Amino acid sequence: MAVAIGLAILLYLAAGSLTYLSSPEYKRISPQDAKQRLETEKTIVLLDVRTQEEHQEKRIPGSTLIPVDNLAANVLNVIPDKQTVIIIYCRSGRRSEIAARMLLKLGYREVFDLGGINDWPYEVQQNKLHK
Repeated sequence: MAVAIGLAILLYLAAGSLTYLSSPEYKRISPQDAKQRLETEKTIVLLDVRTQEEHQEKRIPGSTLIPVDNLAANVLNVIPDKQTVIIIYCRSGRRSEIAARMLLKLGYREVFDLGGINDWPYEVQQNKLHK
């Protein structure tokens, strides 16, 4: 009987762990915290999930582009280590949220949603558009 109870407890704990692992949550990160971490932790990937055109026009220095529409198909080629800290941004915050949820479903564990570049008060690289 003690073995049966022990097994039941073990199964309960394992089920709880599986629930936690199968439904992780992404974290929001402020521009201030993101900037500080990017300056001190050199292995972080700053991921821009906007379009190629948006990225060429204006981007946060050091960011890597994988448009959200291509994220599932390409992220493993660009970020093979699923323990990598990833900070995601887009224009206003909607696509970064979608991308964060997608990355968690793909098994990435250190996912931070910065929101939109529109709220980034620091340096950006800009290309002037030809008219």
